[in-house]
Amino acid sequence: MHDLFDLEGTVALVTGGNGGIGLAMAEALAAHGAAVAVAGRDETKNARAAAVLRGYGREPLVLRGDLAEREVPARLVAATVAHFGRLDVVVANAGTNIRKRPEDYTEEEFAHVLEVDLVSVHRLCVAARPHLRASGRGRILVVGSIMSHLAAPFNAPYCAAKGGVVQLVRAYATAWAADGIRANAVLPGWIDTDLTRHARREVPGLHEKVIARTPVGRWGEPRDLAAVTVFLAGPGADFVTGAAIPVDGGYLVAA
Repeated sequence: MHDLFDLEGTVALVTGGNGGIGLAMAEALAAHGAAVAVAGRDETKNARAAAVLRGYGREPLVLRGDLAEREVPARLVAATVAHFGRLDVVVANAGTNIRKRPEDYTEEEFAHVLEVDLVSVHRLCVAARPHLRASGRGRILVVGSIMSHLAAPFNAPYCAAKGGVVQLVRAYATAWAADGIRANAVLPGWIDTDLTRHARREVPGLHEKVIARTPVGRWGEPRDLAAVTVFLAGPGADFVTGAAIPVDGGYLVAA
């Protein structure tokens, strides 16, 4: 039973892994033995993430890339495999949001959110599939959101994309199970990150509304995603695929 969370010998790629939820997930993987590649757009944040991950005893691979660019997902996968020689776990975490009422988005803005939050996830997973199949224990973890199930008046394309990634995961789970690949989603609730702090500035009363609805009575922290990440990446989740697991302090089940 002690081997159920052992990631020694595995290689993981985490997009958006240079801060917030992504870095917490990368740390959790590294702490349990995985070699980790993290990808992000911001060189300063990338350098800080590398320093944090070195503390777990293994040199990380840090990659710069913008998932809105069509060729980047495949390039990140290729660079990870070239460096570590294999790829076992893909964490599709990178995302973006533009907060407006539905009628106020330009077509370019709407398309950009879908490109980063949905289309690039598919590109990444398809590029990774041959290597995950070769691993024999391939794992896909897609970061959705409570907005995969809920909706709000100020984030229509984000809701559409996050709903879409749950369906992608279900499709991968059915299509690639015979390849030894398990695909699951984690659905963070209101987690205290740079992005949600920005949301609190833009949406009056958001902080109070979140606290009032969340049974646990607080905002989440990035480290709250750590345990579910290790579980879904490891041998303990061999019989778990196509799942979408909320990590939201009970927000989704609250009336």
